[in-house]
Amino acid sequence: MKLLSHFTMFLFLGIIILFVAYLDSPYSFIHSGYSYSSSEPAVAQPVDVEPPIDVPVLENRLDSVERMDGYYVEIYKEFEVYFDATGKVIKRVPTSKTESIRYWE
Repeated sequence: MKLLSHFTMFLFLGIIILFVAYLDSPYSFIHSGYSYSSSEPAVAQPVDVEPPIDVPVLENRLDSVERMDGYYVEIYKEFEVYFDATGKVIKRVPTSKTESIRYWE
């Protein structure tokens, strides 16, 4: 009797696991509205669009070098650099972000 109850419990758990696995698969009735494959190949097409001019480029520039407790500390400051249509720098606007690199003397 005990063997029969263990068998039915494992059979019931197996059926539940198989049913959940079916529902999670792309072939279940829940996912029937979605297409996971296509007859046409996916090909990336190049786009001939110039990036906008008014978008800044972020640039880190060395601000200072200091000696602290046997280390050299380089401090870099971040700038937003704006370019015109010919590629010349229009303006550099400093941001509040700074980074530092510390290395042994």
